[in-house]
Amino acid sequence: MCDIGGDVAGYAYATAHRVRAAYRWSVDTSVYIDASRRRLGIGRGLYQSLFAVLAAQGYVNAFAGIALPNPGSVGLHEAVGFEPLGVYRRVGFKFGKWHDVGWWQLALKAHEAVPDAPLDLAAVRRRPEWAGLLARGEAAIRATAA
Repeated sequence: MCDIGGDVAGYAYATAHRVRAAYRWSVDTSVYIDASRRRLGIGRGLYQSLFAVLAAQGYVNAFAGIALPNPGSVGLHEAVGFEPLGVYRRVGFKFGKWHDVGWWQLALKAHEAVPDAPLDLAAVRRRPEWAGLLARGEAAIRATAA
């Protein structure tokens, strides 16, 4: 979460990509930026920190589903390295109508032949590098808070 002057400027998070064990190295990600704080680097900064934490946990793939049309979100995701995969037609219902949802993918780290199971967040938080992982996106965010 990014707090600027006591206000939530944005947040980013990840959830399991699918329930089956074969997909445990993949996550779905999302970022929200307050409308008054968009295009200032906050989304990029939040994602940089989130991706560092996810890679440290052992996740390999990140996916993002974006209700279309949404050029701002598409631009952000592609700017941080996501690549387009395809579109699910009329799969998301919000604001009173059906929307297509585009899907993008980002490699968080190299694909190992036999990967270890991802670590839970509590295990990574106990590591000495925890603060550094969170700080990965701090420069992008601090520049906007000034």
